[in-house]
Amino acid sequence: MSAGLPVVGIVGRPNVGKSTLFNRLVGRREAVVAPEPGVTRDRKAAEAAWRGHPFVVVDTGGWSPDGDTLDGKVSEQSERAMGDADVLLLVVDVTVGITEPDARIAAMLRRSSQPTLVVANKADSGTRDDGRWEFNRLGLGEAWAVSALHGRNVGDVLDRVLELLGADAPDVDETGVNGNGADEAAHDDWVHDEPSEDDSIPAVAIVGRPNVGKSTLFNRLIGDERSVVHDRPGTTRDTIDTLVETEAGPVRFVDTAGMRRKARVDADTEYYANLRALRAIDACDVSLLVIDATEGVTAQDQRLAERIDAAGCPIVVLLNKWETLDAEHRESVLGDLARRLHFVGEAPVLRVSALTGRGVHRLVPAIAAAMEAYESRAPTAKVNAIVQLAQSAQPAPGGARVLYATQAAAQPPTFTLFANRELPATYLRYLERRLREELGLAKTPLKLRVRRR
Repeated sequence: MSAGLPVVGIVGRPNVGKSTLFNRLVGRREAVVAPEPGVTRDRKAAEAAWRGHPFVVVDTGGWSPDGDTLDGKVSEQSERAMGDADVLLLVVDVTVGITEPDARIAAMLRRSSQPTLVVANKADSGTRDDGRWEFNRLGLGEAWAVSALHGRNVGDVLDRVLELLGADAPDVDETGVNGNGADEAAHDDWVHDEPSEDDSIPAVAIVGRPNVGKSTLFNRLIGDERSVVHDRPGTTRDTIDTLVETEAGPVRFVDTAGMRRKARVDADTEYYANLRALRAIDACDVSLLVIDATEGVTAQDQRLAERIDAAGCPIVVLLNKWETLDAEHRESVLGDLARRLHFVGEAPVLRVSALTGRGVHRLVPAIAAAMEAYESRAPTAKVNAIVQLAQSAQPAPGGARVLYATQAAAQPPTFTLFANRELPATYLRYLERRLREELGLAKTPLKLRVRRR
């Protein structure tokens, strides 16, 4: 998020529509939304604007401290967001009325110094507006009846937010949140564009199967308990990103939901979480594939590596929980890695412990090296010299020959070979290996394209 912008936190008990309101404010489906409670677990932040004034919106999980240990961790994240915000929106359900958790959250907020607005959500029509008066008993001022789903009265709430933030709202008739249509616009008319990010800052996606330690690693890298960590698989439901200053410059780390094969995805929530994780892979500059070393390299790890390889971004393999293995199991895991992930070439393999931090210090240099290779360009004369030497040492079968070669693109390095006839796949792998060795491209994907002359 942009430094110095005011922060608006959205809090409340589970299933009152916090994530729907968050999506409405940022103008796109940024957070996973589903009818069942407990979908949101981590704090998720995004930049929004109203009447020309930018601010940061923070979505939180449902505050429910009396639940199990996972509910407690989610509630801790929500309480941290309460402390960090400049203005808080306490979301309640106008169709249900005041519940015991609503009253407890309100009591907590009355003791804090943050300005708070009570947002009585799910007032989809004027007939439900009178239900907001009940929430005045929470002692946080007059409640606002809104429909986050349809955008009804959300603009009025934002006008009040600007007043609390000390921003002067221009006296003009502007409709819609973020300029994305009228206040009564239908849910399906939202803008779906991705937020603009600084292209000069590399994005690093942390991906892997459920419960392999991705969120623990993410928290370790950013130096904060930003993601909820629990031993229950599938704890992370959405992508969470944070900008971190490292010795190699700023890096945007992105935590993603654990991905299982499609046949085992049995809920809409997990389906959409997987879609967001795949989108993070496609958009990132480097992918960190986290593998649970205690379980070895599984078929799903192999499928995820293939998906990353198809996306064309560099991959860094992390064998997490390495400190728990004895010498025999370590040798077995490395053998599985060489056999199952042979197609990633000489991608860096780091043996780490996200829990203790052991070996994590080697991660940023590995990312920097992978990025350098990913963005590298070679002079045409050097490329041709390498290819000619390779052909002299090992001619192609059947009289095939590369007449001319050049690097056509970077990110990833892509080489075009002009040949007199078709080149066998085995010979292309040979040329690829020689180019990798001579140009120092072992840590990045590489593409070869053949054109007949």
